[in-house]
Amino acid sequence: MTSKKTEDSPSLPATEAFDPRFAGIDHLPVTDALQMQLQAQAEAIKAVDAAIPDIDKAVKAATEALRTNPRGRLVYVGAGTSGRIGIQDGSELTPTFNWPTDRVAYVMAGGLKAVLKAVERAEDNTRRAEVAIIRLKVKPGDVVIGMAASGTTPFTIAALKRARMLGATTIGIANSENAPLLDAAEFSICLNTGAEAIAGSTRMKAGTAQKITLNMISTQIMIGLNHVYDGLMVDMRATNDKLMKRAARMVRHVTGCNAKEAEMALNAVQGRVKPAILVALGAGVTSAHAALEHNDDNLRAAIRALNLSPPKP
Repeated sequence: MTSKKTEDSPSLPATEAFDPRFAGIDHLPVTDALQMQLQAQAEAIKAVDAAIPDIDKAVKAATEALRTNPRGRLVYVGAGTSGRIGIQDGSELTPTFNWPTDRVAYVMAGGLKAVLKAVERAEDNTRRAEVAIIRLKVKPGDVVIGMAASGTTPFTIAALKRARMLGATTIGIANSENAPLLDAAEFSICLNTGAEAIAGSTRMKAGTAQKITLNMISTQIMIGLNHVYDGLMVDMRATNDKLMKRAARMVRHVTGCNAKEAEMALNAVQGRVKPAILVALGAGVTSAHAALEHNDDNLRAAIRALNLSPPKP
């Protein structure tokens, strides 16, 4: 999966090593260089696959923490590329799953201004990391995910340690084995992507592996918290024309109703997909809302409770 290393210091993170496969990449034909980069990116998927057992443990713990603590938050921590990937993942949870905006937070080295422009030495400031965690009032029930490709970033390590001391569920993700970051968290995930095509440029396959892993973690958490039904984002709020059409398609897909019936069902429940599905299957509006409320907002359980019968796919 990973490449051979040169005679670098044993303490050097794998992500900083030189990969001899890419010697001379600067004078190769463009097509050849692109193919080499693509092959390296494919190694990111293999690294994630190898980490599935650890991802599984982290997801189960995070889901349980957020299920049993209705005000628990997902907190993403990182510097540079890792911090930006965390913000990208977290910012999509509200439009996709209707995850409350007050249940997601970010601790970025250098602050949110560092999303667009690097802030020098911000990743070394452990005090700011600890203060940020304290100001967020991190507590039991929160899930704090810290990422750093090298696994040595002082800011992220300090934030995870402080969050763990405060009782949060902590997940550390690094792309180097035996990284200090992995020891700082309760649940550690090593994505062993090895050396980059451009030595040290962890926006490449290390970043790809982190992006995949965060997508999987947050998506599986949302599945576990009943925001997904048969691969559909049934808690999505239809806020524009494209999403209204998507909502109607979901209602039609699950219930087998026609376009007009889907529109009427959605209008009856202010555009909410879950109760609209129940209404399109024959439930009354009040009964639909009550069934969801009594079944932890689980659409499948609500369908059973109301003795409804969606058509088989």
